[in-house]
Amino acid sequence: MAPSTSKQWVVAGKDGFDSLKFEEKEIPKLGDKDVLVKFHATSLNYRDLVIPKGKYPFPLNDNIVPGSDGAGTVEAVGINVSRFQPGDRVVTLFNQGHQAGSLDMNSISTGLGGTLHGTLRTYGTFDETGLVKAPSNLNWLEASTLSCAALTAWNALYGLESRALRQGDWVLTQGTGGVSVFALQFAKSAGARVIATTSSDDKANKLKELGADHVINYNEDANWGETAKKLTGGIGVQHIPEVGGPATLKQSLKAIAIDGVISVIGFVGGGKDSPSFLEVLNSLCTVRGLLVGSRLQFEDMNRAIEANNIKPVVDEKVFKLEEAKEAYQYMWDRKHFGKLVIQIE
Repeated sequence: MAPSTSKQWVVAGKDGFDSLKFEEKEIPKLGDKDVLVKFHATSLNYRDLVIPKGKYPFPLNDNIVPGSDGAGTVEAVGINVSRFQPGDRVVTLFNQGHQAGSLDMNSISTGLGGTLHGTLRTYGTFDETGLVKAPSNLNWLEASTLSCAALTAWNALYGLESRALRQGDWVLTQGTGGVSVFALQFAKSAGARVIATTSSDDKANKLKELGADHVINYNEDANWGETAKKLTGGIGVQHIPEVGGPATLKQSLKAIAIDGVISVIGFVGGGKDSPSFLEVLNSLCTVRGLLVGSRLQFEDMNRAIEANNIKPVVDEKVFKLEEAKEAYQYMWDRKHFGKLVIQIE
């Protein structure tokens, strides 16, 4: 018998993590094209942390269930659903309306955990086009990490098709968050070379274990962009998933090769002094902004994950659904390595 209620968190305000409220709500009746998912795990992103702090720059609705990333089992389907059946293992699509190609004014406003109810709950209902099948080689915790960070990294490396990652390319990653670790794994699986930056020897060792060819400690080398370029023989790197924002973009421009691609993804580094457009001209590179990726890209990525048996890096500490506030604080304090996961059921 299908469940009638779902336990869930909602963002009720912009006063920090105390704005997160735990509740139990009735599950709406399934529509003809809807799929009811029983969640087993969800993972957090930097976006989830800044939403209750009132610092997220994209569209939001009040009292929304947070979380974009989730993996679970199909519990029930509407009468016209053709893509899934009960028992299937599925993962959520970040922007529910982004099916293929570029974002548009409609699909950009369909983000889970922002304008649509997300994944920090026991059950959720989604249109069948807002889900993809989970890679068969991943467990629930691993599969729950893919929706945002993994797909963003994939888009950064392959989304600009004329400049897509090739064997032998150099990739520069920043830090040890989800996007950067996925970019490292995808790049190595494709025969590319990776220079990673980090803040500690312990994290540097972990990055080397994942295959990083070179690791630069940015606390010890403020000109890490120039150092990275030297490591390539002076040519520069072809791809940089830029997660730091204004604080790191100047160094990225020093590291990038002619015709290289800097994919601006985040702003975890803070800072206000962004480089001018003339610095982009001086570097003769492409700087693009991106917001995760499409369902078509997600399915391509999942095939690569299965074919190369890529295993997402999950932090050793796993939280329970009722411990969501503690998980938010743990990640805010940057105690995690890779993806931070909340186990649900």
